[in-house]
Amino acid sequence: MGEAYQIKDQEMPYFLTFQVVGWADAFTRKIYRDFILENLTYSRKEKGLYLYGFVIMSNHIHLVAQQKDGKLSDWVRDFKKFTSKKLLKLILENPQEMPLRKILHLRYYNLGHSMWQMKIKL
Repeated sequence: MGEAYQIKDQEMPYFLTFQVVGWADAFTRKIYRDFILENLTYSRKEKGLYLYGFVIMSNHIHLVAQQKDGKLSDWVRDFKKFTSKKLLKLILENPQEMPLRKILHLRYYNLGHSMWQMKIKL
């Protein structure tokens, strides 16, 4: 990860962008948005995430967040890993998602098993 995309001060709030690989429109359906909202709620209650604001767009998520224990990088890693696996599973199991399934399946395996591309700003 380039230096511009590293969380240097774990105690500070950061502007984070989680982009779906290939700009695939994964969040046009309510089921996938709801999954992200459930994960953010869980992260606030159980993982000590301070969530100052967020927006879920059709193919990316912006949020301003800070981690209570100064472990924002750990939270980002866990969020990306868990949501990547679960979202891909939900999409691949949904027969209505054939175009999205093809895009994500190809990019997911070509980009090291991650559904997310990420940008970080202080």
